[in-house]
Amino acid sequence: MLDRRLAATKRAQRALAELADRALNFDPAELADAGPGSGWNVDDYRRLLPSEPPGAPVAGASFEIARQLMSDYAFADPKIVRALYDPARGLANRNMLLQARFGPLRFLVGCRVGAIADETKTVDGRSLRIWGWSYATLEGHFERGQMDYAVWKWLDDGGVEFRIHVVSRPASVGNPLIRLGFRLVGRREQQRFARRACERMGELVERELARAGARRSTPAHV
Repeated sequence: MLDRRLAATKRAQRALAELADRALNFDPAELADAGPGSGWNVDDYRRLLPSEPPGAPVAGASFEIARQLMSDYAFADPKIVRALYDPARGLANRNMLLQARFGPLRFLVGCRVGAIADETKTVDGRSLRIWGWSYATLEGHFERGQMDYAVWKWLDDGGVEFRIHVVSRPASVGNPLIRLGFRLVGRREQQRFARRACERMGELVERELARAGARRSTPAHV
């Protein structure tokens, strides 16, 4: 979700522009060995969405609605995280300035969109349509790692899911306030963000489907 209040501040606009010169704050090759004992936290979240008829995604149904919400970062709860980015640049390699909100505290951190998944694959003998994307943390972020967001549709029975996969660990930052804040609430807030993102995705998809149903059932005026 592109937050217009954040976009209105000169500080946020400068911070977004500066992300273009920042590198990732970790080596993506490290994620291949993430797991117990590696020092990386690995978390998975899943939210069932209203199902569709079997087969390819249906126009105007759950999969397509979720895909648009993901493109707009609308699943993020603005009470927890707000985002600023340039929508004209498209999704691939998009730099995103995130405002993390820990109670009264506000921190600006940067991420960059990496891989975009758009494929049909077989999982456990079942055909699955997947669309999604990931972003990775940039220098200056209080975390290191990557979050993957995806909408799945099982083509055999029409089941639709929103999924989040996270690999993360604390970053070394010089600001003692940020270090203390993340040590106290960072991990808890990260998990709260992901859980709430799943809930919000479900709410938004159901709301959009209800609106579409209401439009179809309203007679046209002559």
